[in-house]
Amino acid sequence: MKTAYVDTSCLAAIAFDERNSAAVQRRLASFDELVAAPLLEAELRAALRREGSQGSLLLDELLDPIVWIAADRALSAEIATVLAAGYVRGADCWHLATALYFSEPSEISFLTLDAKQAEVARALGFKR
Repeated sequence: MKTAYVDTSCLAAIAFDERNSAAVQRRLASFDELVAAPLLEAELRAALRREGSQGSLLLDELLDPIVWIAADRALSAEIATVLAAGYVRGADCWHLATALYFSEPSEISFLTLDAKQAEVARALGFKR
């Protein structure tokens, strides 16, 4: 089974119909399973609100295939591992730490449009 952790930047590109949105959609469709932290929903809804977009139908379509990962403990070890690989902002760190909590990096892809987050994901060993 081909699994990918999806960062908010990917779904935001689709929601805001950015120039790379078709390529992002094709990439997402190439996986059997998409996983993410519930933080993705909060970030995406906040971005839509900030931009004055209603997009609730589109939002439901974007979120429907996601399998949600909720840690049942603090992610201190994973956060330390992420930050040892490189500095990223808090939310980006949380997404990477959640992906580490979910799976060994060599077993899943980490999808993001954020260059720094992608750099740290590669350093951690996530597939592209």
